[in-house]
Amino acid sequence: MKTFFACLSFATLAGPAYAGDPVAGEAVFNTCKACHAIIAPDGTVVRKGGKIGPNLYGVIGRQIGAAPDYTFSAASIAAGADGTRWDEPMVVAWLSDPSRWLQTKTGNDAAKSKMVYSLSAGGADVAAYLATFASPAN
Repeated sequence: MKTFFACLSFATLAGPAYAGDPVAGEAVFNTCKACHAIIAPDGTVVRKGGKIGPNLYGVIGRQIGAAPDYTFSAASIAAGADGTRWDEPMVVAWLSDPSRWLQTKTGNDAAKSKMVYSLSAGGADVAAYLATFASPAN
């Protein structure tokens, strides 16, 4: 029985690093709103923000490099060319270093992201927050 609880404790500690807190993510998103808004498909503004970056409503589940009314970098389009869709762990990795993430995903060491900002802490929380706006159409 001790072995079971020891394994259970280890599994809990070794759980996914991306399991964030959406409430905390809403607060961290304040740093993102300078460039990004969250606008529902019906036009409802969930979070007012900039238009430099793509609308983040439904980003979890959306194909990488594809969003209406936004022109992505060639590297972002290439990253999604195989149909890969954003999930929470990918968003966390992306937020920590967008260009490095693209370089790894595409295998192109020259790949660059339009997003010049990185988030050293709170990425899992932001991903969890964005997941609350996952669109069933994705």
